[in-house]
Amino acid sequence: MSPGGIGSGPREKGTSVSDQNIPDQLRYTEEHEWVERVSDTRVRVGITEYAQSKLGDIVFVQLPEIGSETESGEPFGEVESPKSVSDLYSPLSAKVVETNSALETSPELVNTDPYGEGWIVVLEATDTDDLETQLGQTLDSDGYAKVVED
Repeated sequence: MSPGGIGSGPREKGTSVSDQNIPDQLRYTEEHEWVERVSDTRVRVGITEYAQSKLGDIVFVQLPEIGSETESGEPFGEVESPKSVSDLYSPLSAKVVETNSALETSPELVNTDPYGEGWIVVLEATDTDDLETQLGQTLDSDGYAKVVED
C-alpha cells in the first residue's frame, strides 16, 4: 500500500520509530503492508499503522474476490480516504481465501486497529515451502523501520 503513516492502535512489543508501532512478530513490505503467518500455508494481511496514519480516515476498502489469485507486488485492492485512493499490494503470489467483510461497513477498523480487527485478507500459498520462500522476501520489523525512517 502506498503511501504510509503513523497512527493509534494496540501497542505491541516491537520496534518503535518516532512513536510508530512495528510489531516484531509480523513481516512487512516496502509498500506498507504487514503479513502475519496464521498456518503452514496461510497469512493474514493488512496495512501498517504508518500507512493508515498517512492516509487519514479510511472511508472505503475495496476487497478482492475470494478465490482470486494475487501476484506478489501487484495491486489486489484499494483503500480510500478523503486524502487519496491508494492501491493495496500483495505481499505474496497466493490465493485469496478470506476477506474481512467487517470492513465493508466499518472501514475505520483499518485506522483504529490496523494490526487486529483492521486486517484485510487471508492468502494461501501453494505449500509450506512456497510460503517460506515468499516470506523470506519480505522485511522483518527492523528492515521495515528503515523504510519508514527515510
